[in-house]
Amino acid sequence: MTEIASRNRFVTGARAADDETPPAMAIPLKRREEATAVTAPAPIPAPAPVALQPVETPPADAEVLETGRALALTDFTPPDTTIGERLVRFAYRLGISGPTLAAPFRKPAKPRLLATVQSPLKGNAVAGTALRAGHFLVYGVKSPITQVDFSPAAPHVPPLERTIHAFTWLRDLEACAPRQQCTATAERVLGAWLDANGKPGKGAAWRVGHAGSRLLAWFAHAPLILGGNDKTLRSRVLASMEETARWLDRNASKADDKADELAAWCAIVAAGLLLPDGKPRRLFGEAGLARAMGEMVGADGGVLSRSPLAQMEAIARLTELAACYRATRCDPPQAVETMLQMLVPPLLSLTHGDGSLGCWQGSGAVSAETVAALVAASGVRTRPLRDSRQWGYQRVVAGKSVLQFDAAPPPLPRHAQHGCASTLAFELSHGAHRLVVNCGGSAFAGGQVPVRIEQGLRGTAAHSTLVLNDTNSTAVVVAGKLGSGVAEVEVDRRTMTAEKGASATRIEASHDGYVARVGLVHRRILILRDDGTELRGEDLLVPAGRKGKRGKVPYALRFHLGPMVEVTAGENGRGATLALPDGSYWQFVTSEGSLEVDESLWVDGDGRPHPVQQLVMQGMVSRGGGNFSWLLKKIRA
Repeated sequence: MTEIASRNRFVTGARAADDETPPAMAIPLKRREEATAVTAPAPIPAPAPVALQPVETPPADAEVLETGRALALTDFTPPDTTIGERLVRFAYRLGISGPTLAAPFRKPAKPRLLATVQSPLKGNAVAGTALRAGHFLVYGVKSPITQVDFSPAAPHVPPLERTIHAFTWLRDLEACAPRQQCTATAERVLGAWLDANGKPGKGAAWRVGHAGSRLLAWFAHAPLILGGNDKTLRSRVLASMEETARWLDRNASKADDKADELAAWCAIVAAGLLLPDGKPRRLFGEAGLARAMGEMVGADGGVLSRSPLAQMEAIARLTELAACYRATRCDPPQAVETMLQMLVPPLLSLTHGDGSLGCWQGSGAVSAETVAALVAASGVRTRPLRDSRQWGYQRVVAGKSVLQFDAAPPPLPRHAQHGCASTLAFELSHGAHRLVVNCGGSAFAGGQVPVRIEQGLRGTAAHSTLVLNDTNSTAVVVAGKLGSGVAEVEVDRRTMTAEKGASATRIEASHDGYVARVGLVHRRILILRDDGTELRGEDLLVPAGRKGKRGKVPYALRFHLGPMVEVTAGENGRGATLALPDGSYWQFVTSEGSLEVDESLWVDGDGRPHPVQQLVMQGMVSRGGGNFSWLLKKIRA
């Protein structure tokens, strides 16, 4: 027997609520032999695979991360400054104006831009063409510009609200045609918005995240909104830029979450670079930006919300900020460059074989072109992380197959944006096609995804994992937040090898989300052969607590299937055949329960829901524990 890879063993932790004390350590994973002795899995009626054996069980003193360190904060410090600059920063924080500090004996300069920013980010040309035709196109839904109420108190679904108040549409408009052909449309929409939002106030337009994103978009696309012949509009826009920057100076730290705070600090720094007498503001903003980055991102570069969409937004904002530095012939602070280097690898770890993203924490299957364009704009050249210890996603690449596994607690309530109860769910793709997926798309609710199903898409049943008693492993509440449930997850990753040279990656994880309600710990073992043709799984329910509980509880193991996967159920109710668009066939076999084919849906990267199917293993299990074995194997190319 030969050991061919190193062993990873660690515990990640999170708290159910911000004010709770850290819970006890997670239940340790037992040796493979011990687990089998407690609940021996039934044999799977499938061709016998090459025998694989685990490497040596790790010692008792294996590395363990303490509870609450599952996304430990990364330390960032402001750029080095002189004593004088620190005094200027302190004075600006106290409320002394920038012109007074920068040039105390000179009349304040009129608002103007000191440089032209060339944003490397690319927009959606289809959405930009729709704007020129007279309507916003948000996740497939058209909203005529003439019928949109731009006032701060107007009710809009979240995607449309963000589009009109954060001005994300500017990037799309500039991508669809030469700038001269788009200026009139930009001035028309911008003028209508300024008429409804003349002064800072309350409401959606003046959420910190929207205001920060809006100001950064104005700087990045200034030639589009200032390049027309309307001098009155130009002066109004410049005055609004300065006024918004002053408002953000006072309100950046009051953001709803760290992602919005990051947008605000990026906008403040950009204003300090591009508006006259801005050095005091820049010094103030760089200190706040460094603090916000350290509080938003974990040690391995994953954002605390665990959302791929939030990861992409952070990369986009820092990329545009770096472009603002370059426009003024300044080098971005080392913290900005370091953060971009940290953010890209975790994002790439959630890409499948075709380059598109997996569906995690509200994200849809964002296209490979969108991900590649963002990474290219960032200027970072790197490889995906295989083992994101802090962010919590495990990635295994085997042959043409890519396995993604959520092996961490959900984000804390204060960090969650579209929080999902997805612990121990997985996705599997083979080549350019997805075999097993999660539904995803809750962040797109309000477009073609109805708002009424948003909470359902965040639930455990919308993910490819086990559900007990038809309840979520972590409570899903309103406004994208999460309640109590999974507090700790323990993960053990290792490589197994056989005498004939065949090998596989084995990941074992457990969570305590159902302990308080039904007294059972869910433990999942996934073994993916290194040729990518076979995935073996075992889901175990282990009793927990001092007192055993009697009776039975209903369970359901769900495997949501990718788009265009054709399913044929077996005659014995224990198997199914999956046909992929490339002509290959896969067999799914289970040892327990009844296997049924049911309807499901899957949301793509443009927010379009697609009808798909799911395999469901369900039945009743004793509160004394149980186990369910299954096999997904390629049987014909």
